[in-house]
Amino acid sequence: MNNAKLEVLTPENSQLIIIDHQPQMAFGVQSIDRQSLKNNVVGLAKAAKVFGIPTIITTVETESFSGRTYPEILDVFPDHPILERTSMNSWDDQKVRDALARNGKKKVIVAGLWTEVCNTTFALCAMLEGDYEIYMVADASGGTSKDAHDFAMQRMVQAGVVPVTWQQVLLEWQRDWAHRETYDAVIKIVTEHSGAYGMGVDYAYTMVHKAPARNQGKNEVLAPVAAPVR
Repeated sequence: MNNAKLEVLTPENSQLIIIDHQPQMAFGVQSIDRQSLKNNVVGLAKAAKVFGIPTIITTVETESFSGRTYPEILDVFPDHPILERTSMNSWDDQKVRDALARNGKKKVIVAGLWTEVCNTTFALCAMLEGDYEIYMVADASGGTSKDAHDFAMQRMVQAGVVPVTWQQVLLEWQRDWAHRETYDAVIKIVTEHSGAYGMGVDYAYTMVHKAPARNQGKNEVLAPVAAPVR
């Protein structure tokens, strides 16, 4: 079957675009807890760095309205250029189209704000005019309401966009725990950003396998003192 969407995501076939993860844009998000949103997109950014995924960071009206990209993302990519725009649709900016073309990967993973505007218009145009495959990271994107996000996701899926989550992308890139060159870095991302999964990894490492704790402090543990008999 000749269906490119049956191919799993790999470090060789993927690129990532982070669209408008800026404070003023996040203020308007109501479809997902905003701290979870930041956690998820930063986890995705770290994953892209580990696997050497070509990554585009684009912003809109930084000085006049939206504010600067989250510093946690810029800490992951300290030397990346920021592609500033006036257009709501990133595809309309020639710099963005040129960057996508230079990266040379047809599978474009998208995390952006807002789902119903910047993500949707970019996805539709990139598929129609650029023949790209779009993988929309639903939990690293947000809309101005749950309906706005959900119906935008539905519209994109009907048009051929593939919905994914950030951890799904991370583990699809890793694919096999025998890939030791990225194993430790992936586990670090999991423990920092994957909630209960990460807590479980910490527990298994320290309590079952008796590995040292991730923190390197020398915290003294004081023995319990039994309550007095009354």
